[in-house]
Amino acid sequence: MDETARKAACQRLSSAAGHLKGIERMVQDDAYCIDVIKQIQAVQAALNKVSTLILDSHLRTCVTTAIQGDDPEEREAVLQEVTSVFAMSNKL
Repeated sequence: MDETARKAACQRLSSAAGHLKGIERMVQDDAYCIDVIKQIQAVQAALNKVSTLILDSHLRTCVTTAIQGDDPEEREAVLQEVTSVFAMSNKL
């Protein structure tokens, strides 16, 4: 992952972590359930953005390198990794 993508991912993760702590406080303070759910959805959306950012970086670096390389086993392994990530996300 290049430095720009790494910094962006770290900033988004820090922000999500802060929001998560806020949700924890909301639950402890017995906040209105719908408000808590809305905040949970916001954190999930933030994490999805981080996931997309990291996937984009992975496709542009690791996957591209493997596809352009001479090792068919490495190429297949990288493609299987990407496929397995999407298969796991569909099970959740």
